[in-house]
Amino acid sequence: MIPFLSSREDFAFTPFEESLADYPLPARFTFPFDYEPHPLSLLAVKKLQLHLENQEEWIHNFGLSNQEGPVIGKMFGVLVVSTPENEIGYLAAFSGKLAGGNHHDKFVPPIFDGVENGGFLNAGMSALTRINEEIRSLEEGMPENYQKQVFQLKTLRKTNSILLQEEIFDQYHFLNQAGEEKSLRRIFDDASYKNPPSGAGECAAPKLLQYAFQHDMKPLAMAEFWWGLSPKSDFWKHGQFYPACMEKCAPILAHMLEGMEMDEKPK
Repeated sequence: MIPFLSSREDFAFTPFEESLADYPLPARFTFPFDYEPHPLSLLAVKKLQLHLENQEEWIHNFGLSNQEGPVIGKMFGVLVVSTPENEIGYLAAFSGKLAGGNHHDKFVPPIFDGVENGGFLNAGMSALTRINEEIRSLEEGMPENYQKQVFQLKTLRKTNSILLQEEIFDQYHFLNQAGEEKSLRRIFDDASYKNPPSGAGECAAPKLLQYAFQHDMKPLAMAEFWWGLSPKSDFWKHGQFYPACMEKCAPILAHMLEGMEMDEKPK
């Protein structure tokens, strides 16, 4: 277990500064796939959204201003927790990357940092880029027997891509409250998936729970909301709450939330 860091040393944990006398603690943890946010989750969301509106550390185009460039709305999550010192506060996370990076103050880190300098992922992606460039060069120049060479390169590209994705999957291991760890592959094997979907483990909910368990924090409640515009789908609405996704998160959360008392699904 990673030693707990106080709120002064740990930028991912944000304590509630106001009196919580009017905020009774949840009796059970949030059922993540269908829920009404607990008042403490709403308080945490309000604070996080205020931070998103006022922070100046990073720049990300949510489509809420006149900023140029692609609009990328983002799913955020909060997890209300109790520390080993019985301090109540919250953790925050974003799905995928934010402003092109994985690490920002006030947010938990990724379970696996795929953009870390010198990591195998960058080397693997560079190799795939070189293969793509070679294919493009052959197709444009059309030298003798180029079709055979292109076929061989495309076969190599597919093989390398599969191996790289498998190596990525091998980096993900998830904890639950009992400290039991399961690999991403085993989780999805048990759920009868052929393979884990791409991006599994990068959503907000698994990041939040992983950090809490690593630091011996007790999860009390959670909520996830969409921030910004979504040019690809009308489903995502700015500021609205959403359940955890079924395809990527359901098998992971089944392990991570094992043994925890949860709210019943709202009727």
